[in-house]
Order: sequence, then structure tokens, then C-alpha cells
Amino acid sequence: MRILVTGGAGFIGSHLCERLIGEGHQVFVIDDLDDFYAPALKQENLVCIRAAGSFGFYECDIRDQERVHSILADTRPEVIVHLAARAGVRPSIADPLLYESVNVRGTLVMLEGARKLGVPKFVFASSSSIYGIANRVPFSEEDQVNLPISPYAATKLAGEKICFTYSHLYHLPVVCLRFFTVYGPRQRPDLAIRKFTEMISEGRPIPVFGDGSAGRDYTFVEDTVEGILGAIAYDCAYEVFNLGNSCPVTLTSMIRAIEQALGQTATIQRLPDQPGDVPITYADIGKARRLLGYSPSTPFEEGIRIFAEWHRSRAGK
Repeated sequence: MRILVTGGAGFIGSHLCERLIGEGHQVFVIDDLDDFYAPALKQENLVCIRAAGSFGFYECDIRDQERVHSILADTRPEVIVHLAARAGVRPSIADPLLYESVNVRGTLVMLEGARKLGVPKFVFASSSSIYGIANRVPFSEEDQVNLPISPYAATKLAGEKICFTYSHLYHLPVVCLRFFTVYGPRQRPDLAIRKFTEMISEGRPIPVFGDGSAGRDYTFVEDTVEGILGAIAYDCAYEVFNLGNSCPVTLTSMIRAIEQALGQTATIQRLPDQPGDVPITYADIGKARRLLGYSPSTPFEEGIRIFAEWHRSRAGK
């Protein structure tokens, strides 16, 4: 199959592309290699993909409608997996207009390109953050009230609604996937597990916002990739799925797991809660189990061990 992945030079995207190439698919990547974090890390991710096999790479901003249309016309993908986005809750509070531009307009540009060129399938990367201050756990796709509390979350919810509009108006099959705190080798450097691992290894104090009781449904990247593959194969008009581990881990427990994997003790700097952060994320994955065959298999402690091994291998370079 011909599959185009936006954001393919990123953390999740690079793992997905490796897997797709390994399964014999023809893969094309769109990524603008922006400076949200060091472009050199994205170049490293591209090297990992190339080790899996050949693929087409296009350096492109997804907001560039003319360029995107040209790439789609050249590649004629059978599936678009749209992962490209400005990510992160706190940066979105600092620059909401940028997040709206990339995450909303960029998604609309990709959908419009898919419509014009008759792409048969569109998979959209959404986020658990859309649940915001949920009034019950675990979070279910059937929950009617989504109360996003950051611009990032609001742009992801907007992306889902635009996807539904295109599915309804133009009969474009769309699957939206709500990712729950994905971690693993090559994780973005701004995310807590990687940041804390690096700081603990270097003997630096780690910033802990709040009392450590906040819970996150950490999901190992290979499990998330399995869910994306299930979505690519799933035949529907429009569906939304949670892709989590359905087993929240507190911030305190996450730090302990990293300490154990590294064999080092963290020095903790206590700080107030941050605006935009939710107290817990917790996925109900029953729908994904039934319809996508999704079954996350990596326990958190095992995933942290694998991540710590990857971190040590980089430190030795």
C-alpha cells in the first residue's frame, strides 16, 4: 500500500514508518523539520527510518496548500496518516495562534488535498487532552462533554470535528485516534520521561509540578503503532478510538520507575501546579479492542527499562 505520513520524522511517526516499511508498504513522509525541538534529532529519526528501507521524503509545511497538493499528486497515497502538529499543552498557552494555524489549518489543508485527489483513507492523530476536566474515568469515546483546558487540546478537538465534516460531506473514510501519553525510544525531549531520565542521569534536580499524584495513561510507542496499523486496516465512514494503556501511573510512581531503571536517585524540586494540566488521563480502550484488535502489551516498568537502555546507548555515543 502507498502510505503518506505527515510528521514522519517525529517520535511516533518515525516508529510508524519503520514498521510500515518493514511490512512492505511504500512510504512517503512530509515533515517541515521545524525547531520546536532540535531538527538534528528529527534527522536522526530519519536515519532510523532509512535503516529500515527506502522511502520518499518531502520537507514541507502542512499549511502550504499548493505544495501539499503537489506532493499528493506525485505520491497518490492510498492512506494519509496525519501525525504532524504543534504539540504540548504549555507551549500552546504561550503561542495559541501558532497552534491554531498549524493544527487546525494544517489539518484542513491535508483533508482538502485528500478530497481533491480522492485519497481513500485518512487517519488523524488526536489527543487524550481533548477530554480536559472529565467528570468520570476512564475516558470513553462515547462521553458527550469534552472540556479542553488548553489551546492545544482545543485544536485537536477542532481537528476531529473537521474530519467528521469531510467524512460527512465528501464520504472520506476517517479514523481519529486519541493518543494517551506515548513514550519510548526517541521520545520528544520536552516530555517528562525523557527529560527526567536525562536530568537524573546528570545529577540535576527534576521539576515536579504539584504533589505527584497526577496520573497519566502512559502508552509504549510500539503499542500505539499497533493501534495505528489497526486503524489503517479498519473499514468505516468515521470513527474515533482511544489508544491508551488503560492503566494510569502517578507522577511519583513514574519517577520511581525511572530511578529503578537507572539505578540512581532523583533530586526533586517541588513547584506549583501548571495551568492547562489535567489531574488524570485514563483510557477506556474497549472499543479499540473490539474493532481494531488493539491490545497494548508493554507494562510500564518494562517500557521504562527499554527506554533507559536506549538512553544509555545514546549517552555512550
